Amino acid sequence: MKYKRVLLKLSGEALMGGQQFGIDNNQLKAYAEEIKHVHSQGVEIAIVIGGGNIFRGVQAEPEIMDRVQGDYMGMLATMINSLALQSALESQGMKTRLMSAIKMEQIAEPYINRRATRHLEKGRIVIFGAGTGSPFFTTDSAASLRAIEVKADVILKGTRVDGIYTADPEKDPLATKFDTISFDEVYEKGLNVMDLTAFTLCKENNLPIIVFDMNKPGNLNKVIAGEMEGTLVGA
Repeated sequence: MKYKRVLLKLSGEALMGGQQFGIDNNQLKAYAEEIKHVHSQGVEIAIVIGGGNIFRGVQAEPEIMDRVQGDYMGMLATMINSLALQSALESQGMKTRLMSAIKMEQIAEPYINRRATRHLEKGRIVIFGAGTGSPFFTTDSAASLRAIEVKADVILKGTRVDGIYTADPEKDPLATKFDTISFDEVYEKGLNVMDLTAFTLCKENNLPIIVFDMNKPGNLNKVIAGEMEGTLVGA
């Protein structure tokens, strides 16, 4: 495998599968099987999952709900998804640890960098929940921050499209895909890879990002093996 330690970023919306809301158990099982396949080959895996299938902080309407309150609700949504993913992984026989940026002793360990790194070294899959623990930061930012802290080799952003395009391929049939692109080119072209805070963190720490289609069976294995799948963002 090309990458020894990876951080896999999944969107909460991806867990909906064909549903309009919540968690599709079949989708959850499919992701667990993909992760198990690469983990069985000795890859150390950390995961951050969003909460958009349940609640997003930016949904909060200012006249009804404070943005800070909304963001904390979003963090709790990521914990629901994290618990579901943890159960799915363990049902496949994998050892996991769920770590939360907000104290929830009954269901998760508090996030401590050295402990997280040790779990990865012991072959446990580590799920980071509750974002960064602070409002105004997305789960993309949490993924970038945790990946840097645990010294991951790469961030793998699993989406429903197979890479980065010149425009939204679901809306523009003439959009063309990039196999590789630099951080500076992403800035210059105004492409939407991650939010700017998360993306800048990766750029400043020379942490490559691979955007790929997580819903295509076998893609996760191909990406970690170094095959040309998705789009690689690098220096």
